[in-house]
Amino acid sequence: EQLVESGGGLVQSGGSLRLSCEGFGRVSVSYARGWFRQAPGKEREFVAAISGGYTYYADSLKGRVTISKDYEKNMSYLQMNELKPEDTAIYYCAAARGILPDIEVAADDKEYEYWGQGTQVTVSE
Repeated sequence: EQLVESGGGLVQSGGSLRLSCEGFGRVSVSYARGWFRQAPGKEREFVAAISGGYTYYADSLKGRVTISKDYEKNMSYLQMNELKPEDTAIYYCAAARGILPDIEVAADDKEYEYWGQGTQVTVSE
């Protein structure tokens, strides 16, 4: 695997989780990183991305999620707060060789060459 996520689980509404994503092999620490999610019966949607020191967030999640990157460990993180049942989904991390210059590009899953297997996040009422 080139990207491995961890940190998902079951949490109550209003709770927090921090998802982690470690890069291996061909995934360079310099690559931009993104997080996407897919809920049952829905399309995969953009959550957040980080590229060249810039961060991008989906409007629906802005203020509740924070993306960060650890260059020494080749890790990216997604801190999620004030979780709601509608946040229940499989969360995927992704890596892009190119720079993500704006949110339109960052939110396009075709920009990412590497994907993790996903980690399940379930938020109960």
